[in-house]
Amino acid sequence: MSWVTTHPPARVDLDACVTCGLCLAVCPTYRLTGDETASPRGRLTAIDAVDQGIAQVDERFGEIVDFCLQCRACETACPSLVPFGQIIESATAEVRTQLPSTGARLRRFAVTTALTMPSLLRTASVAIGVAQRLGVPSLGLRRIPLPHPTVVGGTWGPSEATTATLFAGCVADAWFSDIHKATIELLLAAGYRVNAPSRQTCCGALAAHDGFIDEAERMAEGNRSAFRDADVIVVDVAGCGAHLKADPEFGHKVRDVTEVVAAAIEDGRLPTLPVNGERVAVQDPCHLEHGQGIVEEPRAVLRAAGYEVVDSDAGGLCCGAAGTYLIDHRRTSAALGASRADSIRATGAKVVASANAGCEIQLRRHLDAGHEIRHPIELYSKNLSSTQRGE
Repeated sequence: MSWVTTHPPARVDLDACVTCGLCLAVCPTYRLTGDETASPRGRLTAIDAVDQGIAQVDERFGEIVDFCLQCRACETACPSLVPFGQIIESATAEVRTQLPSTGARLRRFAVTTALTMPSLLRTASVAIGVAQRLGVPSLGLRRIPLPHPTVVGGTWGPSEATTATLFAGCVADAWFSDIHKATIELLLAAGYRVNAPSRQTCCGALAAHDGFIDEAERMAEGNRSAFRDADVIVVDVAGCGAHLKADPEFGHKVRDVTEVVAAAIEDGRLPTLPVNGERVAVQDPCHLEHGQGIVEEPRAVLRAAGYEVVDSDAGGLCCGAAGTYLIDHRRTSAALGASRADSIRATGAKVVASANAGCEIQLRRHLDAGHEIRHPIELYSKNLSSTQRGE
C-alpha cells in the first residue's frame, strides 16, 4: 500500500462501491467534463488502485482527488451508502502529506491557523470593510459592518429558559453577523435563552476538506470542551453544521437553525405570517441537502414567512463554491456558478434564499444587484419584524 498517514481510506468503504454508476448523473464535475476520472466512481477506482499498491500518490492522483468539489451528492444517490466524503478527505490528506508544496503550506496556515485567530479575522474584516466603503469590489461579500461586531461570549434571554447554544464559527462571525443576529432574535422569540460560548473555535470543516485532518481534530477538541454542557447546539451555516454533526461526542446535539425554527413554527411558538405575494428561489447548499439530509425545513420557514417558494434547480447541482474550490478551480467553479445563476433567473424570483455562507458568496458573484440574497432565517426574521410593526 502507498498510504503514509494514520487515517487512510478504509478498505471496507472502498469495497462498498459496486461501480453501478448511479452517482454519475449527480456529479457536477462529471456532468461538466464527461470524464470518468472526474466522477465519484473514477475517483474511487484511483483511490482503490493506490490502496492495493497498483498505483502511487503522484501528481496525477493529486489532480483527480483535488478536482472533486466534495459536495456529497453522490452519497445521496448511492444505493450502497459509500461514505465518499470521508474517503475523499482521507485521500486528500495523503496528497497533502506525500506531495508537499508551497501552496499546501500556505493553505495549511489559512485553514488551520488564520481561521482560529479571532484577532486576525477581525483585523482582516475591518480592512475589508474599509475597502468596501472606498469602492473596492467586494467579490461576493456582504457589506461588513463597522465597528466589527461579534456574538462570541454573549448570552441573551431569561436564565430559566431552555438554553440554545449558538455556534458562531470563524468566517460566519466575521462576515455574516446579520445571520447570527436573526438567529438570536428568532431563538429568543421561540422561548430560548441563547449562549455563544467564548471557548468555541472554527468547526474545522475547511481543514478537513483540505486534507489537514489532524488539525481539524484539534479544533474539534476545543469545541468539545466549549460545548460539553450544551443541550442543543444551533448552527446557521450549512457547511459548519454538516461537519459538527459528524462529531462523535456532541454531533447528536447539533441542529441547523432551520430545523429549530421550523419546529417552533409548527408547534406555534413562532407565527405563520401573512402571504406577501413575493416569490423566493431556494438554493439548497450541498452540505445541508446531502451532508445533513435537510431539504424541507428551509422551505417550511420561507412559506411561513409569507413567500411563494420555488426551486432554483431541479437537478440540485452544486453552485461551485465548495469552500476553497472557487479559488483553486476558478474556471470550473465559475461554470457551475453561472449555471446556477441562470436557473435562478429562470424562476423570475428576485429574492434568493441560501443557508450557507460560501454559497451566498458564489451567488453574489454571479447574480446582479437586483437580487436580494439572504439566509432563510433572515427573510423570516425581517418579515416577522415588519408584521409586528404593522407594516
